[in-house]
Amino acid sequence: MNPAITARPSPVRPAGEDKGAWLAVLEQGSHLLQETTPLDGFHVYVVGFHPAKDDPGMQMEAHHFCRVVNDDLLQCVLFDGNTREANLIGVEYIVSEKLFATLPEEERAYWHPHNFEVLSGQLVAPGLPEPAERAFMRRLVNSYGKTWHTWHTGRHDGEPGMTLPLGDPKLMWSFNREGECDEAIKQHRNEHMGIDPEEKRSRRQELLALAHPQEGVDALKDAFPGSVPVPGVVDVHTADRAAEGDRLS
Repeated sequence: MNPAITARPSPVRPAGEDKGAWLAVLEQGSHLLQETTPLDGFHVYVVGFHPAKDDPGMQMEAHHFCRVVNDDLLQCVLFDGNTREANLIGVEYIVSEKLFATLPEEERAYWHPHNFEVLSGQLVAPGLPEPAERAFMRRLVNSYGKTWHTWHTGRHDGEPGMTLPLGDPKLMWSFNREGECDEAIKQHRNEHMGIDPEEKRSRRQELLALAHPQEGVDALKDAFPGSVPVPGVVDVHTADRAAEGDRLS
């Protein structure tokens, strides 16, 4: 791991016995005989937060390790930390606005918008110099993610996370207003990793002019009464209604 990146341990220890001597033999053989080709290129590291779409009170810190397939597609493996002991908790696919527009209408309900995460400073790329992080965030403006969590190791309603990946995978979503993400999980990450989201928000205001209305911005609106919208983050249906009102007035 990049020494400039603060270590972020997993919040749980998985169930099961400690590693046996057999593993050392297996690992030695795998180093000699096996290649990790599918994992080559997963070098883009970003950290954000995900709520479950059907249960938005369930919120988790998610560490993304992504491979840039091309200018319109990234694929990411998700962990609950960034150390060797971190648990694999899910996957996320990220598509550009252009590819999202090609999806059937019923498929789009699985894809969450990214503009709030970028413009609010909530999504960060630890270890990247500021200009490089800002250039990457520019690529994410107007993009969408499809995220499934298979293991819920984060704390939920004060209870410890699961020590095994139990139950059905959960479709996760993005936060799209201030007041939706639990302040405690934001503060815990930011203080531990030395992140100043307000500074990042300020630096990213230059991206406001690039932001388009997106689908899914209002998906969790009713679950968080009192949440506050931010400039540049608008649901496409809200924008359409406003445009129609302007046309008729």
